[in-house]
Amino acid sequence: MLRFQFDSPPRILCERGAALRLAPLLQGKGCAHAFVVTDPGLVRAGMVDAPVAALRDAGLRVTVYDQVEADPPEHVVLAATAAARAAGADGVIGLGGGSSLDTAKLVALLAATPQALADIYGPNRARGPRLSLIQVPTTAGTGSEATPTSVVSTPDHQKRGVISPLLLPDVAVLDATLTLGLPPAPTAMTGVDAMVHAIEAYTTRHLKNPVSDALAVRALQLLHTHLGRAVAQGNDIEAREGMLLGSALAGMAFANAPVAAIHALAHPLGSHFHMPHGLANALVMVPVLRFNRSVVGHRYAELARALDPVCLGQDDAAAADAFIALMEQHVAQAPIPQRLRDVGIAEADVPTLARAAMDVRRLLDNNARDVSESEALALYSESF
Repeated sequence: MLRFQFDSPPRILCERGAALRLAPLLQGKGCAHAFVVTDPGLVRAGMVDAPVAALRDAGLRVTVYDQVEADPPEHVVLAATAAARAAGADGVIGLGGGSSLDTAKLVALLAATPQALADIYGPNRARGPRLSLIQVPTTAGTGSEATPTSVVSTPDHQKRGVISPLLLPDVAVLDATLTLGLPPAPTAMTGVDAMVHAIEAYTTRHLKNPVSDALAVRALQLLHTHLGRAVAQGNDIEAREGMLLGSALAGMAFANAPVAAIHALAHPLGSHFHMPHGLANALVMVPVLRFNRSVVGHRYAELARALDPVCLGQDDAAAADAFIALMEQHVAQAPIPQRLRDVGIAEADVPTLARAAMDVRRLLDNNARDVSESEALALYSESF
């Protein structure tokens, strides 16, 4: 008997210029004071000015917190929460990449219902209510605007996740104009990240279901079609829109059918070496795809046929190989480092990474094929 549950944001608004029309979304929830969570880079780039001005013009009070860091550490989440509470904010807007969106989720929760972070890591341990929450991504990669998860870096170099339907936003706003200024390298990194979300959702061992499958396939089609254009022609608004929608759909997919070994191996690269998450995924993706092929090659074949009509006439083995080759091509053509050694990781660091990956059981346990420490070591070595 088919049984599954699917959770998603109650509302998605996909429209160019929508970031300038956030005020009615908050005012409709009775909010009068918006707390905008973002990062200093976006502030320096001037990308926060217009949305904030529009909020103020509409009569809302606005407080901007712009100290979000990549792979947000606990102290940043707590500082942002304290600032929101001190300001008396009654609505939160996450504006930025995945780190800002993840921080905004926890600010909305903790400012309304104080609770220790250590007590709510893991699934369904958080208590509500939370403040009203709107998520506005400025990159097409994390899909965080559509997921019930917030990932935090702990002082002991781990990444821990708070997972709760309370973290789904009231509205996810997809405004592709905000992504036009993203340079080629971050465009490629975040784009590959979104592809990994779709692939791992489609091949996960646990909670895979027909809705997540449909979203993962459509997401991968959009991302595969538009990534090269978005990297090569940053002002191609149609390509940017395709990437942003693909990222959100992939986020909805993996929020319900969770990611696996690619992300598990990527996590230590971020927590130990502060590598951008999308780049970490890109560096380990192809070795893990090859590793998993013996178990989910038929799934790779299905994805290949969805991406390339040439694969429709191929058997599963040939189509699976074609799929891995397509993904390898995306990484090879991206203007990003191609090997772990290219980003300052020494060969002596590889065993440390393999040991650390074994601690990411919440992701490794979703992988289609079991991964031992020695196998993780071999996968990192292949990426080295």
